[in-house]
Amino acid sequence: MSVTEQKQIAVLDPRTGKAEFMLDVADAAQVKAKAAELRARQPAWQALGVEGRVAVMRRWSEAWDQNRYGAAIGAADGRDTGGALARAVPGIVQGFIAAHTAGALAQYKSMFRSGTSPMPNVDYETVLKPFPLVGVISPWNAPTMLTMHRAILPLLAGCAVLVKPSEVTPRFVAPLKASLADVPELAAVFDFIHGDGSTGAAVVDHVDFISFTGSMPNGRKVAQACAGRFIPCEVELGGKDPLVVTASANLDDAVSATMRGALSGTGQVCFSIERVYVERPMHDRFVAALVERCSHVRLRHPDREVGELGPFTMRRQGAIVDDHLDDALAKGAKIVVGGKSFELDGGVYMRPTILTNVTHDMRIMREETFGPVIPVMAYDTPDQAVALANDTDFGLSAAVMAGSIEEAKAIGARINAGNVSIQDAFLTFAAAPAESDSFGASGLGGKRTGIQRYLKRQALLVNTASPICLTAAARAA
Repeated sequence: MSVTEQKQIAVLDPRTGKAEFMLDVADAAQVKAKAAELRARQPAWQALGVEGRVAVMRRWSEAWDQNRYGAAIGAADGRDTGGALARAVPGIVQGFIAAHTAGALAQYKSMFRSGTSPMPNVDYETVLKPFPLVGVISPWNAPTMLTMHRAILPLLAGCAVLVKPSEVTPRFVAPLKASLADVPELAAVFDFIHGDGSTGAAVVDHVDFISFTGSMPNGRKVAQACAGRFIPCEVELGGKDPLVVTASANLDDAVSATMRGALSGTGQVCFSIERVYVERPMHDRFVAALVERCSHVRLRHPDREVGELGPFTMRRQGAIVDDHLDDALAKGAKIVVGGKSFELDGGVYMRPTILTNVTHDMRIMREETFGPVIPVMAYDTPDQAVALANDTDFGLSAAVMAGSIEEAKAIGARINAGNVSIQDAFLTFAAAPAESDSFGASGLGGKRTGIQRYLKRQALLVNTASPICLTAAARAA
């Protein structure tokens, strides 16, 4: 395909709504060629051994600070999402690397096994073999963090990794690839390819394992395609995360946890708090305090460096949230602060929006909203709170605020979610080394956790005696 024939798509600036540049869309042939290159280089990466790969990853992390790669990556991530300079991004990614490298060393060694089988003359030992090529299809929200969250462990396992980032947020890729200049061993097996849904489908066709983060409809397509090829996949498909607040909880702490959990990233995080259940004696005081605190939240406009709420990263997300609000209002919900989305200088914004009088008949309590909206509902007993929290198709994460850790844990353990934040919200990234499972429509994880899911285990069975001769056995019989 010539340059003039190359399919392109416009990449919009979320703060202005205007096309900033055109992005080339890789076709199936280009994906196949890139996959072949990475496959050819993967054996050398595997041959380094886990200790060698850990050393390379640590060297890479150190270079982010030494050569200021982190600042450039954070700035690009901020332009991608429309938020402020994402100063937190480099530190979070470096935290992933540190946690995963430490865990990988211990977990990798624990997987080796040797011993005697039920047959007294047969011994065995385990050989660990990484999937040669892992494909990562990453989403448009938190693009750097969610890409690296899925790429680090397979790299540590010895896999090559091919990333197809979202076409909505591709800017972070260039500075991230530039940071690999100091680690040629890693650059040889860690690469990116741009495109749209057709490019992602081609990636599924040419890798040995898929890690997908995105919408439920697209995740279902990915899982079906992987099943057709008999390759494993992990798909994270979003959430409708509940927060339970008991009457004994500290009011200020509960409000702080709610705001951080629901408003960070303009609510465009898969584990954002999207529904809040408050014990009835606390309900009215909680809503009043939440309204007062939310009135001080500022938009990041006109200065992206000042304020707390940026624009919607993807323009049509504002319309989705508005549809949820319209449905809730038509069914009796009340907006006590905030309201629908609006445009400022081409960007689409929404102020913190709190709803009461909500029920589970409303889309805003059942479907992923992905915006700065906080529906609050009263409950009377712990059993009712658990039942409401579990009345969902999703099960990514949840949170509980109570008068004590013990009280919160007793409720949290009964909620069907992969991660439950206790006495806080939005702690899911802290669980990265644990790789907990999702429930229901929030996704499908691997059969094993951590680095194990990217390694196949092969048994070498050693016969310490002479093989049995079939004809001799037949004669003896």
